[in-house]
Amino acid sequence: MTHPSPGAGADAARSDSLPEPCSPAAADRVAAGRWRGEVVYLYAFDVAYDMKREPVERLLGQSAAPFRIDTDRRSPRRLSFHQPQTFHLPPVERGGPHGRVRLERTVKLLPVGAISITVRVPFDVPRIEELVLYHDLRFAEGSLAEDVQKLAEETRRELEPFCIRPVPQLTDEEAYTVFCLEAPLADEGGAPVNAEAWLAAHRRQIAAVLTQEPDAESLSQQEAEESTGRYLTYYQNDMVVIDWDAALLVDDRAHFSETLYLMELANLQLAELEAYDRLLDGALDRAYRDLSGPSVRRGSQVLRELRELRIDLARVSEELSNITKFFGDWHLARIYEHVAARFHLADWNRTIDAKLKTLDGIYEILKHDQTNRMMLLLETTIVLLFIIDLVVLISGKG
Repeated sequence: MTHPSPGAGADAARSDSLPEPCSPAAADRVAAGRWRGEVVYLYAFDVAYDMKREPVERLLGQSAAPFRIDTDRRSPRRLSFHQPQTFHLPPVERGGPHGRVRLERTVKLLPVGAISITVRVPFDVPRIEELVLYHDLRFAEGSLAEDVQKLAEETRRELEPFCIRPVPQLTDEEAYTVFCLEAPLADEGGAPVNAEAWLAAHRRQIAAVLTQEPDAESLSQQEAEESTGRYLTYYQNDMVVIDWDAALLVDDRAHFSETLYLMELANLQLAELEAYDRLLDGALDRAYRDLSGPSVRRGSQVLRELRELRIDLARVSEELSNITKFFGDWHLARIYEHVAARFHLADWNRTIDAKLKTLDGIYEILKHDQTNRMMLLLETTIVLLFIIDLVVLISGKG
């Protein structure tokens, strides 16, 4: 959700921070004793080493749509997002756990050789705990994960002409689930409820939803506090609770998109960091083999491959960092920091940096060995020339 920068629009911020009257949607929900919203599934796939810098005009029969973030008067003037190519697919219907549901699907292309597939599924449940069923969502026709895997494979095949070194087959996706509730929350009488107070009263149930635990009462207090410990609010009626595998978002429906896209980018970063880690593992294995014994590969070829890998990883790492630069909205930056902490992105970066340093060390060893061989060859050549000169001199005297 976008928010004014500190000091700007203070009067508007103070007036907006007061509890709003219960909306008709919230009153209807309370009267019916049900909770309504949508579950947003974020799937990230690594499809190529990199993407060509040319636009993809059509994908899966759909034209590219301009990427937009819903904003209002609270948005800062300099709000800026990386704008990926976006394709909205026709909605499909499936038989969900509580009847037929309409799935809205979107595919986004990132210049780092990754795609993100977003699926939105509405829900209408009498108790918050029943949202646990939506973690591993299964339909009468199959599972959501299977549907997304097929869609990702179709996308990969169609994108091959636009890819640089496309992957031969998709690896496991990086998935994240976000449960979205429309603000303001209300009590049984229909009165608006402060989001933090609601979290404190339903902490165990929310933790069960985030951890996919069917029995909320079986969770310890420590686990409930750990799973819901990373939460942020700005106004009294909005909140985001961030856990490792899922998140809970409470906000106006018009403001879902900013936070969801933020989580989508962090999820993509995690998928790409895992892909780079696998790439480095393969490079290190080859380098160790080249060092440990006689190799059929020439030393110059090994050095050239290592040098190209170091340059490419540095460039792609910079591009990966650039897609999550935010300008003008410090609250979104705070949310990103919490998501990155839950995903351990800093740990992944440190692991990759350590492997790059190891690769640099191997590169230096190979380069040093190559230099020694060249020096030995030069010294041998000089000695041979000296011997030939002596032979010629002695033969001339004879």
